[in-house]
Amino acid sequence: MRDTSTPSPLPLSSLSEPDLIDVRADERFDEARLAEYLRGKLPGAEGDMTVRQFGGGKANLTFQLRFSSGCDYVLRRPPLGPIAPSSHDMGREYRVLSVLHRALPFAPRSWLYCDDDRVIGAPFQVMTRCHGIVVREHLPRPFAVDPSAGRKMSGALVDALAAFHAVDYAALGLSQLGKPDGFVQRQVDGWQRRWQRARLHDDPQVDWIYRWLNSRVPANSANSLVHNDPKLDNTMFAAEDPGRVIAILDWDMCTLGDPLSDLGALLTYWTQPDDPPAVRAIAMMPAGEQSFMSRDELVQRYASSSRSEISDIRFYHVLGIFRLLVILQQIYIRYVRGQTRDQRFASLGDAVAALTQWALDIADG
Repeated sequence: MRDTSTPSPLPLSSLSEPDLIDVRADERFDEARLAEYLRGKLPGAEGDMTVRQFGGGKANLTFQLRFSSGCDYVLRRPPLGPIAPSSHDMGREYRVLSVLHRALPFAPRSWLYCDDDRVIGAPFQVMTRCHGIVVREHLPRPFAVDPSAGRKMSGALVDALAAFHAVDYAALGLSQLGKPDGFVQRQVDGWQRRWQRARLHDDPQVDWIYRWLNSRVPANSANSLVHNDPKLDNTMFAAEDPGRVIAILDWDMCTLGDPLSDLGALLTYWTQPDDPPAVRAIAMMPAGEQSFMSRDELVQRYASSSRSEISDIRFYHVLGIFRLLVILQQIYIRYVRGQTRDQRFASLGDAVAALTQWALDIADG
């Protein structure tokens, strides 16, 4: 297991940073105030501090903090505007990542949580900066020349997810993180309530998806730590080896519940060459790329890695699609209301419609 007890200083010119951009104008904060707050609270948080923003992702805002001492950290905070209750929970993310790194080598360590809005205008947590490759719409050059890169990443991601689900959360003091009993029913009902708050108009199709799920909630399910947002672009791979996971990212929804809900979410974010065009259009990974495992192969690999039998994966897949369409709708309505000016969100209404149709198709068999 790698040692995550201290951040590792890096030469300032050691890596190219393709995901880093200048901080967006409407997402800036008082950097001097933050630097003063962090001084003495983090190893190496000394000297000048520069801030850049990670441009990927559509929910939480993520920034690199680089100190002249050579230490890098990552700061995460909720998005701008009103947010759904219990979502984008930086306190929860800190609670998990401050201990999970002891048992899971893919969990970055969180060093600090601040709930004082006077520092940057919102609660935030600061975590170890990991270095590797995050794959989004296209395979980066180091992986594009390897014909088996997609398959290697697929297997490594699923194996890491199975290893996470096997963690003894009680030994880490996380038994009170959630209530696994009734988890799936609460998920179904909770995402329906969020839909009701975020919708722009009535949608009988989304209401039908909710009723379909509600009538098929499993009577019994396993329980484990649940990430709640597993996907390819929440996974960082070693630049020299697409088959090695460096880190799993975005832990603010982590809880206790049914591990198959994570698998269903992964299937939702996955794509394969024979998907309908509307599904490939909203893919969160290289759409049409032949080298990745199929969704069926992911399920088989997870069953093998976790040594578990999987039944009714279709329910968990539809639940994952339902959750994603609600999440995108929550982001979209912030854009419609003018609470964020990020133009990437302008087309999310079409994405919600495409996900709705996909959920109907999967539910229909």
